Order: sequence, then C-alpha cells, then structure tokens
Amino acid sequence: MELPGTNIIAAFDVDPQKGFTPLCPDELPVPGGDEIVDELNRQASLADLRVGSKDAHSPAAVWVAGPDRPMLSPVRGANVDLAWNLHCIPGTRGFELLDGLPAPAEYDFFVWKGVEPDMHPYGACYHDLAETRSTGVIEFLGKRRVTTVLVGGLALDFCVKTTALQLRRAGFEVVVNLAACRGIADESCAAALDAFARAGIRTIGCAADLVRV
Repeated sequence: MELPGTNIIAAFDVDPQKGFTPLCPDELPVPGGDEIVDELNRQASLADLRVGSKDAHSPAAVWVAGPDRPMLSPVRGANVDLAWNLHCIPGTRGFELLDGLPAPAEYDFFVWKGVEPDMHPYGACYHDLAETRSTGVIEFLGKRRVTTVLVGGLALDFCVKTTALQLRRAGFEVVVNLAACRGIADESCAAALDAFARAGIRTIGCAADLVRV
C-alpha cells in the first residue's frame, strides 16, 4: 500500500501494556500480546508523529469481575458495560508499556483512560462510552494536520477496534496493522475486521506492506 509523501502520518500505539499479555496472566492476557513491539516500532518509523494510550484503572472500579460476576457479564452504568478482570492498575507491572517501546513522555501525545472507577472506555479518543468527552487526541492530530493514522495495539477486538472507528468517524484515513495487534477471540476479531471494512478502514498484514512515495 502506498502512502503519498504529502500525507502527514501518525502511528497510534493503543494500550500495548503488560497487563494485556501473558506476562501478567492474572489480568487480561491476550495470546501473543507481548510479541507486537517490533511491529509497532516499524510502523512508527513510517510516521511523522507517534501517539499512544494506556488503560489506568482503579482497584475499586465498579466493573471488576468476581465470583458472583464472571468476566464479560453485563454491568449497569452510564460508562461501563461488561465485567473484566482487574487490570492495568497504576504502579503495577500490568500498567507498564511493553519493553522496547518509548516511555509515555517520549510520545508526541499520550492518553490515560479509565481512571475513574465508574468509567471503562475502550477507545482512546473519548473518556465516556457516549463519546462526548474527548481525551484530546483527535484535536491534537487535527492541529498537526494529520491525514492518516496507522493503528496497532491491544486488543484488536476491543480497544484497537473502538479507537480505529473513532478516528475514522473523526475524518482520518485509518490503517490497522494486523501484525501490530493481537485479539482475544476469533469471533470478535472477525467482527472487528467486518466493522473496519464497512467503515472504510484499511487493514495491512504488516508494516512492510506500506511504502511512502
């Protein structure tokens, strides 16, 4: 896939945290989630800007799964929907970015999301599920005149999917790099790919499929 040299391109690392990998098996370990660093760095080498995000959750979050509320069961609330194992608590190993990625302060823009105990957003562009409270990343990309966003991270079928769709609705050309993602389940990953196709989001097998001309 050719990317015109006149385009301003951003690479978006969505939640590439240890809590979403087998490195933290008691959190939300996505199979192969710890294998995406090199590919995230490759797509960033093709971009003019690099942005990223992290989940940053309270141990008192209302959506935490437990014996009486299994994971993925419904949770009532304006900005929560499903129960999840507790993950990505600031100060823990699961909160950390994967080794080999820049520190958050080294990105051009960085988002921390899900800090409030009664809010569990998936996309990195809004703090709330209704998408009315911006995290600022869309405005940052617009101010920098970004035209195309290369997206990778964890997990493909939840936070990557939602972030990519949010960016597309905001008017950006969006390319999801599948080699820079891993997903939770085959069925939900297939649904994500279908949603991308319907939204006009392109997918590539790896960063080597991209060429700036």
